[in-house]
Amino acid sequence: MAAKEFDIPELPTYIEIPELNPGVMEGEGPFKSVAEFQNPLGFPGEKIENWKEVAIEKMGELKSKYRSVQVFLDSCVKCGACTDKCHYFLGSSDPKNMPVARQDLFRSVYRRHFTFAGKYFPKLVGAKELDDDMLDDWYNYFHQCSQCRRCSVFCPYGIDTAEISMAAREVLDAVGVGQKYCNQILGKALTVGNNLGLPEPALRDTLLDLEEEVEEDFGAPVKYPLDQKGAEILLITPSADFFAEPHIDGLIGYGKVFYQDGVSWTMSSYASEGANFGMFIGSYDIMRKAALRIRKAALDLEVSRVMVGECGHAWRVAYSFWNTLSGVGAGAQSSDEYASKLQNQLDHRYPQPQHIIEYTHDLIQRGKLNFDKSENDDRTVTFHDSCNVARATNMGGIQGGQFILPRDVIKAVCNNYVDMERSTIKESTFCCGGGGGLLTDDLMEIRVKGAMPRMQALKQVEKNEGVNTLAAICAICKSQFSKVLPKFDFDPYMIVSVHQLVSAAIILDKPQTEADDAEIAEEAETE
Repeated sequence: MAAKEFDIPELPTYIEIPELNPGVMEGEGPFKSVAEFQNPLGFPGEKIENWKEVAIEKMGELKSKYRSVQVFLDSCVKCGACTDKCHYFLGSSDPKNMPVARQDLFRSVYRRHFTFAGKYFPKLVGAKELDDDMLDDWYNYFHQCSQCRRCSVFCPYGIDTAEISMAAREVLDAVGVGQKYCNQILGKALTVGNNLGLPEPALRDTLLDLEEEVEEDFGAPVKYPLDQKGAEILLITPSADFFAEPHIDGLIGYGKVFYQDGVSWTMSSYASEGANFGMFIGSYDIMRKAALRIRKAALDLEVSRVMVGECGHAWRVAYSFWNTLSGVGAGAQSSDEYASKLQNQLDHRYPQPQHIIEYTHDLIQRGKLNFDKSENDDRTVTFHDSCNVARATNMGGIQGGQFILPRDVIKAVCNNYVDMERSTIKESTFCCGGGGGLLTDDLMEIRVKGAMPRMQALKQVEKNEGVNTLAAICAICKSQFSKVLPKFDFDPYMIVSVHQLVSAAIILDKPQTEADDAEIAEEAETE
């Protein structure tokens, strides 16, 4: 199938509210899932006959199960504070990509069936029936939401569009209208252990080849262990780190940091994936199944610490949900014997779980790592705050730590650092445009248009400050930028992992050879 042609947005000097272009992003949405990918997740293989009744029943279940959903649906007053905060609206100009309008696709059906006014006076309150056209709009426009939560930062009521998008997608899956990309990936993660479907022999060979390459390039026997029982740290990282640039350069950096610290660590072939697409489709049950694989790996390998690599939504799920989903953290139910067993096994002198940035930052603060910052002098670096890290997590146990720690690490290894414009970073960061399960080629148009606000801020610091490197700590951001940077006349290789910068600058203690021993002995004899 030939790729759809579309106009690339021009980068303005300043971000402005676009003129409305109704229906410009109407369409069929991403490729729909089929029974092969639906059934293993417990979803119907195709759109069911009584889909409307099942959808309404599912909405009622969600509003009762998750109080936040009902609160968000009931509390919107259409004030307009969110209308120009969505990168997809700014890039596409489709009014249904305004957060409030996208929410209302779901809210109007909710009002029709779950509120008194909607049942008896539907036209007065904008209540609508769920028909085929509405379901198509749900599928199309709720897959033009990356669940980035930027709109929630500016909402005076704190309404979280991401929660409504997740709920809508869960209803869609329940009636057999799922997204191929997310559900196919989830099937691989829940059966093989990672999003790539990479089996243990292939993963082991990949890591062994990496060890040889790193030792040849850097002269140090840095290991990338797999299934090493009794190691102190279990690293759970996105599977993109195993095969693609710039991700694998970050994995090389992790290994160098562990090597220099002298700590024992391992990855797991059973649970080799940090990403959890269960969050994208709104299913906490599937999120839990993926999290339980990580718990089992931690128990089987008898580790005392669990650490998460550079992935935005992996860290959000770990930070916000692992404690109750699997017992990694402090929220294990006493009746869950495996969660209790894991709690007794973990070393609570350390954060559980811990982000790799927290770990590296701590070593830097304690003077355990040395760097030659000049190794990165060819770079002028800026940092992209990934949405799920910025607006749904913390690092270091300090206010704003998720913003402070990554920048501290970059500045420790680079001499040239510049932030993008203040209104586009930290809690106000613009999404990369590919998050929330949208990182698929059949959504390339909305991905490119949604990237426009971030590209505009990047263009300003490129022009004014000479920035030539964009660092990020999210696998999806890195993959998205690799694709969209050239669309806006940037070098696709300017996107790097933070630990790629660490890797370039870190000074490793090299093992002594027999020649080194002889030279030391000769010097001692001479003295």
